Amino acid sequence: MQVLKFGGTSVNDAKAIAQVVAIVADQRRTDPNVVVITSAMRGVTDLLIDSARAAAAGDRQRYRDARLILMTRHHDAAEALVHDLDDLQRLLGDVDERIREFERLCMAVAILGELTDRGLAVISGLGERLLAPILAAALRARGLKTEFVDAGELIVTDDNYASAAPDMDATRAKSRARLLPLLERGAVPVVTGFVAATVDGVPTVLGRGGSDYSAGILGAALDADEVQIWTDVDGVLTADPRIVKDARPLAELSYSEAAELAYFGAKVLHPKTMLPAIDRGIPISVRNTFNPAFPGTFVVAQAKNGGTVKALTVIRGLTLVTVAGRGMMGVPGIAARTFSTVASQDANVLMISQASSEQSICFIVPEADAGHVTAALENAFASEIRRRLIDRVTYERDVVIVAVVGEGMKGTPGIAAKLFGALGEHNLNVVAVAQGSSEANISLVLGAADADAAVRHIHAAFNLGGMLSPNSQATRNVVE
Repeated sequence: MQVLKFGGTSVNDAKAIAQVVAIVADQRRTDPNVVVITSAMRGVTDLLIDSARAAAAGDRQRYRDARLILMTRHHDAAEALVHDLDDLQRLLGDVDERIREFERLCMAVAILGELTDRGLAVISGLGERLLAPILAAALRARGLKTEFVDAGELIVTDDNYASAAPDMDATRAKSRARLLPLLERGAVPVVTGFVAATVDGVPTVLGRGGSDYSAGILGAALDADEVQIWTDVDGVLTADPRIVKDARPLAELSYSEAAELAYFGAKVLHPKTMLPAIDRGIPISVRNTFNPAFPGTFVVAQAKNGGTVKALTVIRGLTLVTVAGRGMMGVPGIAARTFSTVASQDANVLMISQASSEQSICFIVPEADAGHVTAALENAFASEIRRRLIDRVTYERDVVIVAVVGEGMKGTPGIAAKLFGALGEHNLNVVAVAQGSSEANISLVLGAADADAAVRHIHAAFNLGGMLSPNSQATRNVVE
């Protein structure tokens, strides 16, 4: 069984959807059991969310304008792909009803002047619910038996509406009961990505980019042989091709390597996608909808060629916060108090580095959190600052994390020397360093102005480039 997930660029318009239909038809020649999961058209989820937020702020024109955009894009795709008039009329009627639902929901938000997480989950999930029936109809027009399935019938989550967590046991039971009979009848289920529901049927979503996560969840629930993530690049690349011209697709990554890259900003895979697959040992492949002959990147439990750098990625828009003072040495509880204070501010800590002398702790947070995190720390340590045990909490804006990823680097001599040598040779200053115990990642903090140069020089030092396949579009496409 194959689970195929198609991203927003892959279903952006009629031409792209026709390419998806061709891929699904081709896959069914080798495996009759194919489940398709689709994102919304590219940009639609952002349009829905922006419209809802504007409505909450009293701007009703935004969702009225969005209604026309949604209707035009989805009608154009349906009319180009579906030629049976009865099927087309039913489809357009369903599309129009979904768009009217969007307008009614935004009107209610405008009247209340408030957008709750529950309301946002319903509105932001409408893009997938608009697109999936069109894709199912396009597959029928190709002669395939299909059925549209709303993932709210399959994926059971908690009530954290805007970023829900799945109940895998309940999801497994519901997914198998709903989808396996369809597959046995020779149908292709076309399932909405991103969306889900609580045990009581209240709509939820899996967080931004959650369609990949949907594929991992359903692949695990169905014991799939493979989960395929179809996007608009030839796989996971050694670096961002907008920074490094000779970035190339990787043939294989381990789950941990792919998870590190996803966490540190590589947008080809959602960070949570691997979690359900790991439990069942299901391989994940990343493929290019517009270059389907290219094999892409396989993500497996244990990749070959360990012990070396495989890829680089960058997270921007960060701030380095430092808590330092000679009075911190040997004092228990400083780190605990530091990070409990940060947690109280709902700030995400992306990296931590501590000196062995215990005189300082530094960590990275998104730039938007820097001000209130620093103020909270100064308040928490006010007594220690007065007694000069701790200097004032400081922060440095406009820094980046460059993540250097490759399983087993820690046990391989010469990696660090080559890494820091490449930076030192070009006078690039490293502000802080951290290495995870997984041995799959070395994280470097640099000034934002040095980020691109650092990536290029590290990429060259480890010879990650080389000739691209003549069919590869890695340097011509931008990640979804």
